[in-house]
Amino acid sequence: MVSKVYFSDFRSRNSRENKINKIKKLFKTAGFEDIINKGDLTAIKLHFGEKGNDSYINPVFVRQIVDEVKKVGAKPFLTDTNTLYYGSRHNSIDHLNIAILHGFDYAVAGAPLIIADGIRGENEIEVEINLKHFKHAKIAGDIEKSDSMVVLSHFKGHGMSGFGGAIKNLAMGCASPAGKLEQHECAKPVISEECISCGKCMAACPISVMYAENGKTKINYEACIACNNCLMVCPESVIDLDPATIQPFIEKMAEYAYGVVKNKQDKVCYINFLMDITPDCDCVPWSDSPIVPDIGILASNDPVALDMASYDLVNQQCGFKHSLLDHNHEKGKDKFRGLYEKIEGDIQMKYGEKIGLGSMEYELIKL
Repeated sequence: MVSKVYFSDFRSRNSRENKINKIKKLFKTAGFEDIINKGDLTAIKLHFGEKGNDSYINPVFVRQIVDEVKKVGAKPFLTDTNTLYYGSRHNSIDHLNIAILHGFDYAVAGAPLIIADGIRGENEIEVEINLKHFKHAKIAGDIEKSDSMVVLSHFKGHGMSGFGGAIKNLAMGCASPAGKLEQHECAKPVISEECISCGKCMAACPISVMYAENGKTKINYEACIACNNCLMVCPESVIDLDPATIQPFIEKMAEYAYGVVKNKQDKVCYINFLMDITPDCDCVPWSDSPIVPDIGILASNDPVALDMASYDLVNQQCGFKHSLLDHNHEKGKDKFRGLYEKIEGDIQMKYGEKIGLGSMEYELIKL
């Protein structure tokens, strides 16, 4: 089955073609008005950005989606879930404060903020999925209970999944912390013998499970939550993921994404923003230089097709040589493998199609 993906680039020479109007046109052309019904409690799922990060989706853009949902007669709310790692969004109070700091208050975004898994991440509902890795998925309660959903994703690189788009936004973004842990626990960091035990990873470990022994840093794997903060801070790059764990981790993500939408068939809309395409997730407390130019905005009712189209559009670009992109700068080369050589990010789409999350075949319709 070929899924339709609608695309609008960022070229504009008059007010009718500005980004705000492009977003509204995408919403209408993609048929989202027919997916969301009058009276729906509609979750607008997005990422509010970690403190110090500035590459999250602009709240002014989010406001356009909120207004379109309201025109249908639905009742939108902005939402995300608390993080597994101990950053600035580990509980709902801190999370809401960061969201407001980043401009997602009612005056700008036009909708109330609800952290979907509760004040400490304990509001979850188990959804039966009966797939290879999981029989049940632990989904944030207020996302599961919503009537419809619009998933807004900033498409960018990711050190564990190659890239993050709609599938990852569903999988990690809609799971409770316990559900996030279920996905992460197979992909714990490995420290090579070249470790100099500088202590930076130990200082960055949110639950203090790293320790020094005989001049080397060790990990208490039984207690490790696989947040992989240590990978990001190691100055010697001697901490890495075991390549054998990457495919199971990505497959688990796809299964969780399936669990999020299982009880919302034909009630979920997806929009990917291909701008500020940085090497890292918006969970990191910084924003690195983009790896390719800004591309545009895509919309679909199929998360697999949407991510596939986004992936292809990024790879069609010439990469920025002054960025973290190490190689694969040429058009047609896999930019995310240029960032993370060992990670096959397209497993997200391949396995997602296999389990019925969506189709890798798409028709790109340019507005």
